[in-house]
Amino acid sequence: MSVNKVILIGNVGQDPELRATQDGRELANFSLATTESWKDKSTGERKDKTEWHRIVVFSQGLVGVIKNYVKKGSKLYIEGQLQTRKWTDDKGVDRYSTEIILQNFNSSLQILTKKEDSGYQPTESQKREHDDSFDKAVNNAFDEALPDDNIPF
Repeated sequence: MSVNKVILIGNVGQDPELRATQDGRELANFSLATTESWKDKSTGERKDKTEWHRIVVFSQGLVGVIKNYVKKGSKLYIEGQLQTRKWTDDKGVDRYSTEIILQNFNSSLQILTKKEDSGYQPTESQKREHDDSFDKAVNNAFDEALPDDNIPF
């Protein structure tokens, strides 16, 4: 038995990039920054180390949530899997990219950014509409992640 599970909480580095596969399915790419902070014992100075993670989302429901609600600076909780791709650059050199993949039922995305922290001040009717559409998007993402076949338990 083996496990390939990644859990990250971090901030989106730039607005997500949305693309379509050759068969017309949408996918989303973005970078997520996680920062570790500590106090240097010798100097007492506060230090930070930021790691950047490449996130690729194939789950259509989650792509819809990202498309409508995620932007640069959003704080996210994600669960996915590590995947390394091999590719060849323009000079014929083999390169490798390790990404966190969100697809199917084994992935999760939660937006941790408070609405009031985004700088956007919607009217009351926009708030209700936003809440309703967010709930529908999350429910659709959950429904889509469930397998179509009957589960025997």
